Amino acid sequence: MPTEVALLESRALRVEQMVRVDILDKVKSLVMLPDGIHVRTEDVARYFEVSTASVRRLTDRHQAEFTDNGLRTLRGSELQSFHSDMMSLWKGVGAESYPQAPLQLRLYTRRTVLNVAMLLRESDIARCVRTYLLDAETDLRERYDSLDFRVTRIESCLAGVGSALQELGPVLRRMSERFDSLDRKLGATHEVVGAMSVRLADVAHDVRRVDARLGDLAHRLKELRPEP
Repeated sequence: MPTEVALLESRALRVEQMVRVDILDKVKSLVMLPDGIHVRTEDVARYFEVSTASVRRLTDRHQAEFTDNGLRTLRGSELQSFHSDMMSLWKGVGAESYPQAPLQLRLYTRRTVLNVAMLLRESDIARCVRTYLLDAETDLRERYDSLDFRVTRIESCLAGVGSALQELGPVLRRMSERFDSLDRKLGATHEVVGAMSVRLADVAHDVRRVDARLGDLAHRLKELRPEP
């Protein structure tokens, strides 16, 4: 399990945690610019309750890492275009209240702010964010270990089932052979019963013929008998 010191010292560990931007609002509400995507250096400093100089020094010291995680510095026409977009979005509270930077503006995304939280040492808010991250990591590992344990148990059970099926194989084969033998005997029995049915039908026909002949004979004898 990573520690707070490891998180402060290892960029690789910080990269692993960059998806957890939801942690920021669990610690404290982060007020975004009207676009809902960016915040300024002043906003980051206000969130972490430190000076803007502290935030600037930190971003200067780790500029490559912060740039990879969304830090932008706007100047010239790009800055003017951004201000124009923000002023149009700020109409709900009055365009004149939108703060403008005359020469340049650093913009941070939520991902960049989380990056600040994992590097800023002199902020209690940043320490809180790191604690949430580490607790979430611990919880995730515990869930993973629990899931891994369950999968292992299932695999063990399946292995036992496999062994049982192997032992049942010969028995099932013998039962299958006996069923095949019974099927053959049953088929032969059906043939015998069918033949007997045909024979009995013939006998019934013969009996009816005999009955008819006996009736004729009785009638003739009655005709030949002399009158009293």
